[in-house]
Amino acid sequence: MNVIDSCWRTRSNWATNRRALADCVVGFGKAAIGGKYGAIYVVTNPYDDPINPAPGTLRYGVIQTSPLWIIFARDMVITLKNELIVNSFKTIDGRGAKVEIAYGPCITVQGVTNVIIHGISIHDCKPGKAGMVRSSPTHVGKREGCDGDAISIFASSNIWVDHCYLARSADGLIDVIRASTAVTISNNYFTQHDKVMLLGHSDKFTADKVMKVTVAFNRFGEGLIERMPRVRIGYAHVANNRYDEWKMYAIGGSANPTIFSEGNYFIAPDNSASKEVTKREASNWRNWTWQSSKDVFKNGAYFVPSGYGSCAPRYTRAQSFKAAPGYMVPALTSDAGPLRCLVGKAC
Repeated sequence: MNVIDSCWRTRSNWATNRRALADCVVGFGKAAIGGKYGAIYVVTNPYDDPINPAPGTLRYGVIQTSPLWIIFARDMVITLKNELIVNSFKTIDGRGAKVEIAYGPCITVQGVTNVIIHGISIHDCKPGKAGMVRSSPTHVGKREGCDGDAISIFASSNIWVDHCYLARSADGLIDVIRASTAVTISNNYFTQHDKVMLLGHSDKFTADKVMKVTVAFNRFGEGLIERMPRVRIGYAHVANNRYDEWKMYAIGGSANPTIFSEGNYFIAPDNSASKEVTKREASNWRNWTWQSSKDVFKNGAYFVPSGYGSCAPRYTRAQSFKAAPGYMVPALTSDAGPLRCLVGKAC
């Protein structure tokens, strides 16, 4: 198991000690505690009302101002009627049930801190319509409509997305934008999508210079085209991920981001024109610091480095983890996506 999973998956008491998961994140999202210090809230009803959510629904839980650790009473498919606006200090924990958010607008993490999303499937997300959406017990606001991202992280910090399945959405699968930082994206399974992961709002949004994101132990599966991730301006540590294929490129960027690719396992597509892992959206990129260490390249894949000096992540001791050599990645990512956890047994 990788360092995140070995922290909690060997314990058979996970269902009675759910909050211990919050201690297991590594990388820049290490401080994300979610609802660790809050009550358990049980979702019993998959119904959704964006304006007046009923107790027992997911939306009623995520908008509360107090910390909550949100779990699910049974398997359910939740089709949201508008974007789900998540408040600070929340954990959405799908362990023990098969939980899908699908076929409608999906998750918005905007202007908040300390959110953990674990063990759910988020797929076939649609754009949201302009309209009123409740974001707290006391506030309903007019929304302009969302783009159809599976998870949009906007002006937020201390965020961890772990062991989710993400696929087939109208826009991106995960966007980290508008000066969001302190984010870890780990153990997820991405598949069947074009623009997978965007880190950075635009080439001119210089506030994204603060952005630090760890992308680790994920599996980028079949049917993906580009942006795994695409980075603008900020910093990304991309470590111990498995890339089954890409149609255009795997790791890209613009506006002088810094990228450290460490111990990844890249399997290039058969198309001879798409063997390069990297893509720069600029002509003056030779001084951008993009480096590769301990990566494994299969089927003719290759990484074009640039810049000078070390770009290793300056993690604190608590954030730090040792990236394994790339040849170990198929094992380290073999359980990416939601786990089938049974009460009383290790996951």
